[in-house]
Amino acid sequence: MIVSLLYKVTRTLLSVPAVLLRSERVKDAELLVLRHENAVLRRQLVGPVRYEPADRFWFAALSGLVDRRCWGEVFPVTPATLLAWHRRLVARKWDGSAARRRIGRPPTRAAIKSLVLRLARENPRWGHRRIQGELARLGHGIAHSTVWQILHDAGTDPAPRRTGPTWREFLTAQAQGIIAADFLHLDTVLGKRLYALAFLEHGTRRLHITAVTALRLPETSSVQVRRPFIQVRRRSATR
Repeated sequence: MIVSLLYKVTRTLLSVPAVLLRSERVKDAELLVLRHENAVLRRQLVGPVRYEPADRFWFAALSGLVDRRCWGEVFPVTPATLLAWHRRLVARKWDGSAARRRIGRPPTRAAIKSLVLRLARENPRWGHRRIQGELARLGHGIAHSTVWQILHDAGTDPAPRRTGPTWREFLTAQAQGIIAADFLHLDTVLGKRLYALAFLEHGTRRLHITAVTALRLPETSSVQVRRPFIQVRRRSATR
């Protein structure tokens, strides 16, 4: 900011001799053009104008040369605004705001971001929590939410199964050896409750009702449970 301020002040001082050597008629014409341009720009403004520190310094330096009677026509700010700028400048020197840290989480370094993406690329089965743990082992303290955000911004799934079969593909591949079991009950017309043990083969959709009894836990339940598995194993052996 200081370098920018010195540059603008030096550039303005170098332009002062050229202004002094001009005739009064040329100066008056330029002032009229600038006043009209200023009026046109003010009509087009929607919100407040934000001035840089160099602009505020230059307005404060020129404020003593402007006649107070035509202040509103020439100057873009009021005297009260200049005084508020000065009070803010003095307060900033003593309130410690120059040494105050920025609010919020500090930005993540580019080297950490590239390391996160590299670990995700070289280890496609790792999620954001696993990557955060590996970074902690390497001495990089970073939250798992930050790792999640880095992967998400890069278009990578933060909690992936990036390679390998999906759940549907896994069930399809293992369907021949999967059997679903259910122990259910039903009530007859006479109000008697019967219990049934049913098995369903995922591969062939074949239903096995192995036992229907009025007893909740028949003595032969273990034998009935083993029977569908034995039949599936025999069919698999004969293929």
